[in-house]
Amino acid sequence: MSEFKLNTPVAFIIFNRPDTAERVFAEIAKAKPPKLLVIGDGPRANRPGEAEKVAAARAIISQVDWDCEVLTNFSDVNLGCKLRPASGIDWVFEQVEEAIILEDDCLPDPTFFRFCQELLERYRYDQRIGMISGNNFQFGRRRNDDSYYFSKYAHIWGWATWRDRWQDSYDIELKKWPAIRDGGWLADMLGNKKEVASWMKVFDSAYQGEIDAWDAQWMFASLLEGRSNAMPNVNLISNIGFGADATHTFGDSDLANVPVDKMLFPMVHPVGVFKNLQADLFTAQLYFSIPLYKRVYRKLLRYLR
Repeated sequence: MSEFKLNTPVAFIIFNRPDTAERVFAEIAKAKPPKLLVIGDGPRANRPGEAEKVAAARAIISQVDWDCEVLTNFSDVNLGCKLRPASGIDWVFEQVEEAIILEDDCLPDPTFFRFCQELLERYRYDQRIGMISGNNFQFGRRRNDDSYYFSKYAHIWGWATWRDRWQDSYDIELKKWPAIRDGGWLADMLGNKKEVASWMKVFDSAYQGEIDAWDAQWMFASLLEGRSNAMPNVNLISNIGFGADATHTFGDSDLANVPVDKMLFPMVHPVGVFKNLQADLFTAQLYFSIPLYKRVYRKLLRYLR
């Protein structure tokens, strides 16, 4: 890594967890991006002590001690898990052409930054590619020695993309969803009929405003545009945010604290841009074939919160 120099801006999304934010910031500091864009939500009025936690998380940014332009986009009021990340990423791409994006609970391996930067450059003008992810949820399963594969999924626990991909296709309101749903196109978009019911529920809930999340809209944009997304063949991000104080990542999950590995360089590139259907099928089974006892447990947790 000594010969590598990070030239890509990094966007850092924080909120009220200074403990995890401190750990992620430490890895960003090692990479020394030339520009750091920090997005922060405001505290919720009905949560005693949250204002202090928000302030503590924001104070971490004062530790920047390398040559770096720091830009902040902090909200005074709480916008929530839908509007704050989405509006923050809108702001990021008003400032820069491409960016590596990390949330405050997504702890990267140091090689994650080089992986993203090299693929951002390689596929900058290839509209077939929607994003680069640092996530690998294959748990050691792989088909060849390539450094990465292509997927229909848009995993966003540590990722990177370009201004034109975001601005040209992301729609927080999902205005095109009714036409896709009513026309029966979802199975064609997914390429797997078994996933239709799960994603139908997700997109319907997002369209109706029943879930406070922004990432379903990004997945929909990827499917709508028929894009492929680059996934590393080793896991480069560990989500350290699962716990009682998390907004969405709470409860029992096989994806909590998945160990990271190092990307080897120079990378071995795939021979073409085509989706790894076997890997995507495994992902579908992992995400959408949840045992009944786990579904009940998660519903109970949501009720108790």
